[in-house]
Amino acid sequence: MILTDYILILTYLLVSIGLAIIIYSLSYLIAIQKADSEKVSPYECGFNPFDDARNEFEVRFYLVAILFIIFDLEISFLFPWAVSLKWITWPGYLSMFIFLLILTIGFLYEWKKGALEWE
Repeated sequence: MILTDYILILTYLLVSIGLAIIIYSLSYLIAIQKADSEKVSPYECGFNPFDDARNEFEVRFYLVAILFIIFDLEISFLFPWAVSLKWITWPGYLSMFIFLLILTIGFLYEWKKGALEWE
């Protein structure tokens, strides 16, 4: 009985992995694999892609990475909560509401402080 509860998650994982393999394979087969001047130009970091890897990055890159990790961890808390949603009682709803409220307040604070601005 317990194994049947995990069949949906296993199906989800198998479909996701299969879709990722198909999309990656198709992009490799269909796309032109020729490097041009646009591909080898400096992208997000502003450094040449084939230069010394020990150049200093600006603090903004680390800030964006940390913010991404913080808000990405939200999904790891929301997914199990959403899977067991029909068995959760009011304390479960309340605790998730408080979690999302704190997360939203933190996001609004970062927005107000300009941490998400890229100048």
